[in-house]
Amino acid sequence: MNTNQAFREELLETVSTLSYKELNQKVSEEKWSIMQVLEHLYLMEEMIVARVYYQLQNGEDKPAQKKPFHLTTDRSRKVPAPPQVTPSEEPQTLEEMKMKLATSRTKLEDITKRVAIEELQKKSFPHPIFGDMDLAQWIEFVGYHEKRHLLQIEELKAEMN
Repeated sequence: MNTNQAFREELLETVSTLSYKELNQKVSEEKWSIMQVLEHLYLMEEMIVARVYYQLQNGEDKPAQKKPFHLTTDRSRKVPAPPQVTPSEEPQTLEEMKMKLATSRTKLEDITKRVAIEELQKKSFPHPIFGDMDLAQWIEFVGYHEKRHLLQIEELKAEMN
C-alpha cells in the first residue's frame, strides 16, 4: 500500500491547483476531462475492491503467476475502459471527487489490514490484458493504474496550456 499511497498523493498534488473549469474541461471530444479521469480511478478502485471481497468470500483457491502489471504505466498502448468504469459526463468538484477517492481507498486499505497476504495470494481473477492476477497483485495494480492516469492527466494539462 505504500506505493499506492505515494501514487495517490502525487495524483492529488497534480490536480490541486486546477480550477473547477480546468478539471471539467475536455480538450477534445475523444478525450476525458481530468475530472473524468479521476472518476474512472474511483470507479476502478471500487470495482477492484468489490471483486477482491467477492473472491475472498466465494472464490476457489486459484493462485496466479506474478504478472508484469507495472507495465500498466506504459501509455503507448491504449486500452478502452469497460462500461462499468467509464466516467459520467457530469461535472464535479475536486472536493466531491477527493471524498469518493478517500472512501474507495479506505475500503482497499481495510482489506490489507484484515487479510493476510498469503490469503490474498491464494485467490485470483482475470485482468483483461495480464490474465489471472492474485488478489495481492490486484491491490498493488491499483497504484500502477493510478500512475498511468497521472501521466494522462499531465498530458491533458499540457494540452490545455
